[in-house]
Amino acid sequence: MTTADRVLTRPRLLATGGLDTVRRNPLLVVLVAMVLVFQLTTGSFLDPANLSGIATDAATLAIVAVPLALLVISGYLDLSVGSTLALGGLVAGWLAGQHHQSPAVALLGALAAGAAVGAVNGVLCCYFGLSAFIVTLGMLTAVRGLAQQLFPLPLSGFGSGFAWIGGARIAGVAAPVVIAALVLAAGTLFLALTPAGRHVFAIGVNREAAHLSGIQVRRTPFALFVVTGVAAALAGAVKASVLDSVVAGTSGAGFELTVLTAVLLGGVALTGGTGSILGVLLGVLFLGGLQNGLTLLNVPTFWQQMAQGVALVAGAALAYFAPRTGR
Repeated sequence: MTTADRVLTRPRLLATGGLDTVRRNPLLVVLVAMVLVFQLTTGSFLDPANLSGIATDAATLAIVAVPLALLVISGYLDLSVGSTLALGGLVAGWLAGQHHQSPAVALLGALAAGAAVGAVNGVLCCYFGLSAFIVTLGMLTAVRGLAQQLFPLPLSGFGSGFAWIGGARIAGVAAPVVIAALVLAAGTLFLALTPAGRHVFAIGVNREAAHLSGIQVRRTPFALFVVTGVAAALAGAVKASVLDSVVAGTSGAGFELTVLTAVLLGGVALTGGTGSILGVLLGVLFLGGLQNGLTLLNVPTFWQQMAQGVALVAGAALAYFAPRTGR
């Protein structure tokens, strides 16, 4: 190898790796273009304070998007996460505000409620073989109705201790962002380093072949349903802490479509078997940046909703046409 070849080898490898990253995550190009457009039109999009606000607002979305992405990769779906988010926030707020329990107890109560919802979904879908779409769509309504029956009045005034969950800063970073970062890291490590992570892809690609290979095709997705329910309840508790209030009828309404949009934009196919945590992060950042930029431009709410709907369709297209990662 000549000296020139040795000098150019690393740049060539870096360029190849960069192009491969873009090829696997086409949303990256769209995200960069969107950031440039919003910065040029608003002049303040890239201000540190605004970026911090985007990260904080997108944290609850990221907390749920990661386990939901794993569930979708395995070939299942959960449309009840919005209602579970509301139930988690209500249970946590009720324990902290009405019964003056510690933040830890309030949070554990919320997580238990989310786990219960996830377990019901998991049993019906994984062990009874019912359609995940129909089951979780029904649970979306059932859990919302249960929340309204248990908590007919808005809850507020949860105390300074509970407010720490959503309002504290850890090493200068908002607590919800830290929680979301930990969830993203856990999801990445799970897929990259554990046999169960590889099993998730195998189940999504071919459930029967995975079963014949000795993979737990029921237990693994069941666990993902439970984790998704826990994550949704955690996001609800975080949101309730930030707002210091929660309403059964409106909290988390439409959230299931927002988080599903982020997952699809991130390259996770509804057919299962493909996706990455990096792609999910890009999807979350894109939706957070889109909403923030449109708000800075004073775009009416109905136009923002239309933009999110277009993003959902675009996400489905990306998931269909993007190359399968196999990771």
